[in-house]
This record gives sequence, structure tokens and C-alpha cells, in this order.
Amino acid sequence: MRALVRKSAVAAVSGALLLGVPVTGSAAESAAITCNSDSSGEDASFYGGPSAGYTYDEKFSAGPAIPGIPEHTPQGLAAWNDWDGAGHGLLLITAYGPDGSNAKIYGVDPASGKTVGDVEIAETHASGIAIARGWAFVTGRNNSEGHYTIRKYKLSQIADALKAEGSPYLKQTGEAREVYGASFLAGDGNTLYAGKYSRDGREKMYAYSVAENGDLTTGKSFEVPKGTQGLMVTGDEFVYSTSLSRDVRSNIYVTTKGATDIDIPATHCFRSPSMSEGIDDLGGTAYVLHESGSGQYPDALNVVKRLHKAKAGSL
Repeated sequence: MRALVRKSAVAAVSGALLLGVPVTGSAAESAAITCNSDSSGEDASFYGGPSAGYTYDEKFSAGPAIPGIPEHTPQGLAAWNDWDGAGHGLLLITAYGPDGSNAKIYGVDPASGKTVGDVEIAETHASGIAIARGWAFVTGRNNSEGHYTIRKYKLSQIADALKAEGSPYLKQTGEAREVYGASFLAGDGNTLYAGKYSRDGREKMYAYSVAENGDLTTGKSFEVPKGTQGLMVTGDEFVYSTSLSRDVRSNIYVTTKGATDIDIPATHCFRSPSMSEGIDDLGGTAYVLHESGSGQYPDALNVVKRLHKAKAGSL
């Protein structure tokens, strides 16, 4: 069950929860969406630590192993249809390395579960990756003014690098693009979505139209849940992966595609394992990534070392 409260009515609601955290102070100005947290409290069957909840455990199962852990910390996830020209799908995973080393893009074949290769890119937290109009967009480093940036890479060059031996280094095309937020990225045809993470309350993302050369034109903004780490765009829905800390469970929010305000009856939410990150849909299967398998987080509530998968339509 879920409870939805319009923003104008929040002041009258006591003990309201946003992502499982009591809403107080300025955060109380945002509406509360109660997430389904029904759980046995017992250890999960296909990931480490206590069960996130009945809903998650019934919908999801274990997928391919997450590459690069524990040395690298996984962040972004993007689905790539027909990456090799032979009709095969691939999952791209971004991860940052230790001590300011180069970040990586891994290619994982979900059918075999094997990592087909990896590519090094310039150092960045790499918190998001998205595919749109023949380009891969990756969160770059903040610029000298402290603003978020997005880098772009030609998909054809990534494909060649993944097929090469070792871990080739790939330079971005052109200069990084300054944006409002790039904590998470998602692609949908010729549209790129990029938004900002916040632990303190709801934030927003922007839609960008992608030109043939990869240039971005800013479109409208959308409200996103507190703690948003990833976004999956389907034909009908926005699905947000959200997380606040290593010691609490995460949440998955589902709302109507194109909704600029998430306080609508269609929005629902359920608990998921701690430290969820990128999420995307490949061929009707939703895959979600967690960063808790990194060596940085041995004390995470749920130590997740594999991608999790579910039928996208079931969410």
C-alpha cells in the first residue's frame, strides 16, 4: 500500500516519510510518498544482508557479476542495443578507481554474464552513463566553478575499444558540457536526462535534445525523488533508483513518464537493497546496479556483488 500527499497538505501530516526518513524543517515542504517496506527481516536469498522487502525480492533476481569490484566502485549503468552490429545487447557500467586513477567503462554481456572488455577514461566519479543518438554520455569532473559537466564519447569508438586487448584509454570528444546536474544520466532515443542528487530533499533533472554531433540543447525540468542515483526511462514510465546511505535500505520509485511533479496517484515506491545506483532497461529486462560491492563499503547493510534483474513491466 502507498500513501500520496499533495504538497499543499504536507504541513498537516505528522510523521510523514520521504524515502523512509522523517520529514522535518524545510524538507517538510515537499510531499511525502510512503514506500512499501513489508519484509520478513530475514537474510535475502540472492544478495547479502537483510531482505529489502517482499516486493523487491519477488520481482528481482541475481544477474551478471559486477566487474571491477572490489578495487573499483560501480556507479552508472546504460543499456546498449545491438552494440556489435549482430543484434546483441550490452550493459555499460561506469566505475571510479582508487586514489584518483582513471575511471572505467565495462561492457557486460547479460546473456552470458561475461565481461567482454573495459575501457579507461579520464578520472571522474563517473556517477552516470547514458546512450543517446550514437553517443555515450558520462558524468565528468566538476569544472573550475564547481559546476557539473557531461562528457561525450562516440559509441563506435567504445565498441572498438571493448573489442581490443587490455584496457585501452579513450579520450572524450570535444569539451565537457556544463549542466545543472549530472549525478545520474539516462537516455531515451534522441533525449538525454541529467539530474542532481540531494540527501536533503527533492531535486530536479533536465531533458536535453541530442544533436547528431552530440551537442545538447536544454529542455524542460522534472522533479526527482530525494536521493536519486539512477533513472530508467521506459515507454510509459520514469523509474528512479534512490539511495541515501550504506546503512539503510534504498528505494525504487515508479511514476508516469514525463511527470514533472511526482506527487501524482500513479507514483509508487518500494524498498530495495542499500546503495543502489544506475538502472536501465535492455530488451524488456530492467537491470539495477549497486555500489556496495566496492571495497570501500564492507560495512554496507547489503553487500551486493551482482547486477539484479526484473521484468521491466513488473515494476
